[in-house]
Amino acid sequence: MRSLKYIVLMTAVAGCSSETQVTQPDASLARSTAAVQYQVVKLPSLGGTLSRGMAINTQGWVAGWSNQSDGTRRAALWQGGSILGLGTLGGPNSTVPWQGLNNHGMVIGISQTAEVDSLDEDWSCEAGAFLAGPTNLICRGFVWQNGLMRELPTLGGNHGFATGVNNQGQVVGWAETPLRDPTCTGVQVLQFRAVIWEPKTRKIETRELSPYPGDSTSAATAINNRGQAVGISGDCDQAVGRFSARHAVLWNGNGSVAKLPNLGGETWHTPMDINEDGDVVGFSNPPGAGDPEGDFISHAFLVMHGSPTAVDLQTLPGDLFSEAFAINSRRQIVGVSFGGANGSHAFLYENGVMKDLNTIFPIGNDVFQSAQDINDAGQITGRVLDRTTGQTLTFIATPIPH
Repeated sequence: MRSLKYIVLMTAVAGCSSETQVTQPDASLARSTAAVQYQVVKLPSLGGTLSRGMAINTQGWVAGWSNQSDGTRRAALWQGGSILGLGTLGGPNSTVPWQGLNNHGMVIGISQTAEVDSLDEDWSCEAGAFLAGPTNLICRGFVWQNGLMRELPTLGGNHGFATGVNNQGQVVGWAETPLRDPTCTGVQVLQFRAVIWEPKTRKIETRELSPYPGDSTSAATAINNRGQAVGISGDCDQAVGRFSARHAVLWNGNGSVAKLPNLGGETWHTPMDINEDGDVVGFSNPPGAGDPEGDFISHAFLVMHGSPTAVDLQTLPGDLFSEAFAINSRRQIVGVSFGGANGSHAFLYENGVMKDLNTIFPIGNDVFQSAQDINDAGQITGRVLDRTTGQTLTFIATPIPH
């Protein structure tokens, strides 16, 4: 039975539910604050009752995922209000689990294959609730562009996981090696290491990123256009957060690894995004009851480039936990705050203040549950609960020029 120590986190990051067909985007809704007005558009699904935008590029394209009417999940790309399912690598489910979209329309994510895993590992794909369905199938990272999905190779093991991509087409994530790692727990068996993939025309080049000295495993979560990647380093553990995130780390373009500041606990130190200036956001455990045991008690953090400390962004009023998912060039940060009576609420953090998206641009009885990405124009994507239909939909919120 999977521990609640990471189910709490992953319901916020990955989410679960289902969705009915929406053939056209809902009517645009203009909402305002004292300074900025936003146009909010709800986007169609692939036939189920659950979808989520995970990444938005400078053109306003959104990548993410949508459930189908049969309950399976598909990686998806929204352009101009239309949705395109991206297929799979042969298995029943695929998804874009992170900010996996660049300005050239390259989408990256994860997919189940049709191959059965002889070690029966849960791996990051299913253990983190990123993919539903059979848990005994091998999961691999993919890169999709111009209608073609290509599988990303591992480091000799079975599974892989792709998270981020920059405008040079460099893809980051993590992949298993063939080595059995004694620091693994539960059903995880093989060691994994952070990877940079460079999909060339005929060949995908793969480069391993070493963990922080003394650690067993590593995983890369994001990369900027300067080739700086961020991620986690620690034990193999369960291949999802916890003790595998003993250290938040930064890899420079030459592959050297450096430890990033955190909020002071021992576990869950997880960068989620890095902007072009080298500012990093994510979530991290502060010291507290449960942290040494691997419980999730994290707050969103910001590490400005060159700073020796991490800034605790705190939570929305009444909440216990928060996670920052993305940061743009203006240091606008988006994420989710949860663990209180109101459930999960999306936030925008700017000028030292965390603001609930539901107070910035409320849309009737609906609830903005998470904000997953923000581009340099300030456009935000994530998920919104439509309380009239019960659907959880992808949204785009666009600032309206004065």
